[in-house]
Amino acid sequence: MILLANSEAYPGIEESARRLQEGEDGLTSLIEGIKLVELDPRVRTVGYGGWPNVLGEMELDGSVMDGDSLRTGAVGALKGYMHPVDVAHRVMTDLNHEILVGEGAAIFAKEIGAVAGDNLIEDSKQVWWEKLEQAMTPEEQAAFPNVPLAPLSNNATDPERVRDTTVFLSSDINKKISVATSTSGWAWKYPGRLGDSPIIGAGSYADSRYGACACTHTGEMAIRCSTSHAVVLYMKMGMSLDDAVYEAIKDLDYLKDGYTEGVTIHAIDCFNNHKVVSLNCPGNITYWFWETGMDKPEERQAEVIMTK
Repeated sequence: MILLANSEAYPGIEESARRLQEGEDGLTSLIEGIKLVELDPRVRTVGYGGWPNVLGEMELDGSVMDGDSLRTGAVGALKGYMHPVDVAHRVMTDLNHEILVGEGAAIFAKEIGAVAGDNLIEDSKQVWWEKLEQAMTPEEQAAFPNVPLAPLSNNATDPERVRDTTVFLSSDINKKISVATSTSGWAWKYPGRLGDSPIIGAGSYADSRYGACACTHTGEMAIRCSTSHAVVLYMKMGMSLDDAVYEAIKDLDYLKDGYTEGVTIHAIDCFNNHKVVSLNCPGNITYWFWETGMDKPEERQAEVIMTK
């Protein structure tokens, strides 16, 4: 068995590893770990304590994929609920759909009795307004929110320069490969913005015959290249895990315009190999890894490729 997750997984990675070790279903193990990340205010880009959109609203995204059935579930721009990954899973199990967004996602969350709550903590609210004040004239401040939002969304600076998510990937005792994601998205994003996390094939993809992939950081890049599906497809075409990831990095590096800060690829194959490569992402890039025989997950350094 194998478990791979990004650096922000620390509140829940041991829970997922414990469940896998006890023989639980892989996707369930990932979801229960991610739910702990979603509740931890130290993780500023996921769930409770995340950064709001430009209007000061928390919009959460999440997704799951079962690599045996290729069934998926996703939610986007979900407001008022604590666990988008749970709601995404119920989309997969309860509906003949694969994704719900906005008001529809909230209606469904209420229908299934999902845990409701306000994810915007006071610190996030304060920092949100301070950053907007710096980007607005006094006249705009007085008229807010009845002002053009696009310039504010583009110019307000992410307080931690982080455009991240949490991603968990696993191969369980039955060799089923699964992937799950959750995020609050970019700080000060335009209302209704979806990143790659709820877009199956962009932010995540799993196929038990080959492997799985999930991306963090600049989701717009992963959407344009369908990065997660590309990695799995390259393995299907006969590439090794390493070569598949490097080929996907070439795809991302080909992007010359738009917002192209960087992407970190997390991937596993059906032989329990793993690979984490970061393209042009600033800072120290780490990830969490666990496999059968290890006492607990380890935090490790990602491979970093800088081309700009």
